[in-house]
Amino acid sequence: MTMKTCTLLILLIASIATSAQIPRTTPGSEAELAQITERGRNLAEYDVAAWHGSDAVMALQPTEGSVVRYIAKRTGNSWTVAFGRLNEARDKFLISYEAIQGSTPEEFKAAKLGPPKEDVGFFLFAARAIDTSLTDFKGEARPYNVAVLPAPSNQLYVYVLPAQTENGIYPLGGDVRYLVSADGLKIVEKRQMHKAIIEFSTSGNVKAGYHTAIMDQIPEDSDVFHVLARKPSMPEWIATNMFVYKIEPDGKIRYLMTTEAFRKLKQPNE
Repeated sequence: MTMKTCTLLILLIASIATSAQIPRTTPGSEAELAQITERGRNLAEYDVAAWHGSDAVMALQPTEGSVVRYIAKRTGNSWTVAFGRLNEARDKFLISYEAIQGSTPEEFKAAKLGPPKEDVGFFLFAARAIDTSLTDFKGEARPYNVAVLPAPSNQLYVYVLPAQTENGIYPLGGDVRYLVSADGLKIVEKRQMHKAIIEFSTSGNVKAGYHTAIMDQIPEDSDVFHVLARKPSMPEWIATNMFVYKIEPDGKIRYLMTTEAFRKLKQPNE
């Protein structure tokens, strides 16, 4: 640990709100942290697929009103992004455009479907789940991205994350993960992952990111996504009011020590 990193982390930990009292008293286990990493990686892959799939479809100049939602789905090692809307009965998702991944994560081939393909599976349930979640979500007056990923028991995770609006500035916070029923109609669980939104700049000689976590004593899926999306790649240090973690540039999470133990580390020249 460098002198600069040590000093920054001590300042970071000192700023944690003392009102954040979380029942958990143990750090995340290796298995639990690995699951967070996996979900964060899936979220990052979804984001890349949605980004490049959207670019491919926009080049086709979609007909106005034909696209209300875009939803990505991974099948094996490849992603398909469907663009369309729910029908009036909300029992079909009408896919007007489709973008299919090529040989690289950035390569997508888009096509207009005529007539629209009627989906009654994942894309239908995902579209419903998005509507269900956004009805509940209360965010700031800014753009947000939405992602839908499979969850245990055929349920769905819906992530609502602040969208990047400026090159080199990466937002983190103010985000929610919803667990939605398999049919997309009911919120089973709502997890507020962070409260305030921070804007992380990669300009200058930045070697790592730092933030506190007050919602729980473990990192969140969106913390991993943030690390993987940020360029240039760098780790992120996270301090809860009890534990300190580090997320590596590949998304792997390492538990380092208790916050109390870190506070006891001697400063250089003490």
